[in-house]
Amino acid sequence: MKIGLDATYSLGRDLSGVGVYSREILYGLARAHPEASFRFCYRPHRFLRSFSEPLPRNASRRLLREHRASSADLFHALNQRLGSAQYHRAVSTFHDLFVISGDYSTPEFRERFSAQAHEAAERSDLIIAVSRFTAHQVQELLNVEPSRIRVIHHGTRPVAPIARPAAKEQMVLSVGAIQRRKNTARLVEAFEHLDSGWKLVLAGASGFDSQDALRRIERSPRKQDIQVLGYVPGPKLEELYGRASIFAFPSLDEGFGMPVLDAMARGVPVLTSNVSAMPEVAGDAALLVNPTDISSVAEGLRRLAVDSELRNTLIRAGTERTREFTWEKSVEATWRVYQELL
Repeated sequence: MKIGLDATYSLGRDLSGVGVYSREILYGLARAHPEASFRFCYRPHRFLRSFSEPLPRNASRRLLREHRASSADLFHALNQRLGSAQYHRAVSTFHDLFVISGDYSTPEFRERFSAQAHEAAERSDLIIAVSRFTAHQVQELLNVEPSRIRVIHHGTRPVAPIARPAAKEQMVLSVGAIQRRKNTARLVEAFEHLDSGWKLVLAGASGFDSQDALRRIERSPRKQDIQVLGYVPGPKLEELYGRASIFAFPSLDEGFGMPVLDAMARGVPVLTSNVSAMPEVAGDAALLVNPTDISSVAEGLRRLAVDSELRNTLIRAGTERTREFTWEKSVEATWRVYQELL
């Protein structure tokens, strides 16, 4: 059996959510199914870079050519972009559709993204959605019948205990791009209601329409208590998780919400939104707030700041919650989708 997969986004160390997903699925499938032959396909702008990373023994490297027919028995587009090549069978993974459903990108990018998403939805034999929320959006926004959609959640990796853990500080940590969709400006305003002594640490590069959030930080009366770190590499980010007492992720729209699980896996109590996919991912293991209501976010932060018992309860619940989301489950569910078609 020959399986082709778009490996373009799997390269590098500090990967985005799509990159983490791609790498876990690619290498997880190769480990779990040595009897199969996998073709890791890279788009031209990443193909040469791919030679810097070793492949599994049952995988080979290919240049992804959108206008050339594939000889693989099945091709899996790992980032909702199938292209125009011809495939015997095709599967596409859809992570989110906020570019279509919200005002979170430029009109040019929205037009291009929408065209690619509609094409992938139309040409895929089966579609993998990373949450029930995303599955509903695929159905409603792309006119895909439910019988072609399979929900397979992302996973997370258990974190090895630190020999000498950092002392907890009065720190609210938020990880993600500074942009409108991540709700940074409202988080800053809500943070201003916390007692002095608390600080807000924002770890993430500036994203689309970040100017409003950055201006809000500049004029904040708590400006001295807010740290804007930009992109933070892995080891430094682990240190921040170790020091943080609260993880705040009041995003307006997420197809899954991987940072929620990342924080839970590291023993940080989570505050997140009661909209899009966050309740589905967080379950009862996080404090859910209305992300568009600053008083709701502020009250949630205040409760976590003053109630150590609540923090400890969420830490324990979060640890249990992450055990339900493993990459091994994701890999095997993906393999079952392939078996449906082959």
